[in-house]
Amino acid sequence: VLVEESGGGLVQTGDSLRLTCAASGRSFSAYGMGWFRQASGKEREFVAAITWNGDTAYYSDSVKGRFTISREAARNTVSLQMNSLKPNDTGVYFCAAGRPWSSDDYYLQRGYDYWGQGTQVTVSS
Repeated sequence: VLVEESGGGLVQTGDSLRLTCAASGRSFSAYGMGWFRQASGKEREFVAAITWNGDTAYYSDSVKGRFTISREAARNTVSLQMNSLKPNDTGVYFCAAGRPWSSDDYYLQRGYDYWGQGTQVTVSS
């Protein structure tokens, strides 16, 4: 499975941005999908995830209520709608695909096997 992110850019505080992750390969619909981000000099952290069937979404506390993850099985894509962006949201955003064993694994990098190269999101104050 190959995943590729797009949609990053430079925005101002309070703006919105939509990231898209395109997946190729077989059995995309069988994979849970997640978004992680990494700010300069910091560790990669969980942002949001969605189950293989789209029934359940998970969010970090820092983005809950502002970000929405969704998936379109027909297009093999997963999107991350980001609203009310803050400077602390700045970082490289990575899309990942995997088969997490438990709900806890959706929050962890070990739950994912395939990663994209990342797309830069910069929020200016």
